[in-house]
Amino acid sequence: MKNLWCLLAVLGTGSLLNLATSIQPAQAQVAYGSYVGVGPSVGLSDGAQIGGVIAFRYKLLESPISFRAQALVGNGTAVVPTVSYDIPLNWQTDAYLGAGLTLASGEDPSPVGNKISFALQPGIDYVVPNSNTVIFGNAIIAFDAYRDGSGTAFSLQGGVGLRF
Repeated sequence: MKNLWCLLAVLGTGSLLNLATSIQPAQAQVAYGSYVGVGPSVGLSDGAQIGGVIAFRYKLLESPISFRAQALVGNGTAVVPTVSYDIPLNWQTDAYLGAGLTLASGEDPSPVGNKISFALQPGIDYVVPNSNTVIFGNAIIAFDAYRDGSGTAFSLQGGVGLRF
């Protein structure tokens, strides 16, 4: 009986040591998740213009890359697809810099111009703790964005999104 208790003690200690050496530290992703959101948009070029934005983010898992698209509606409309590099600031917050195109339609300028142009998109996403709510804000800088001139368009957007 004494040998049985020694055998159980050795096996139990060995199992615990094996478990302890096989545990790896957790790898957390900061502000992960894709979302869709809505909010206001303000174009600050070619006269101030107030409109709305529909924002979409698709986060690639285990990578600091996201695909984003925003539809801006003002006097005209534009879609701005971008690819962004996400920089985690803390567990709920990502800052990012995206690059892409502004795809504007019609003669009336949208908050980001009225022609196809290259765009940069710096921004920030904040995930409200213990919820699926995201608060986002960004700027879009569209270069050579107007048909009747080579001006740069600048707009600010912000809003609330739902993670999925």
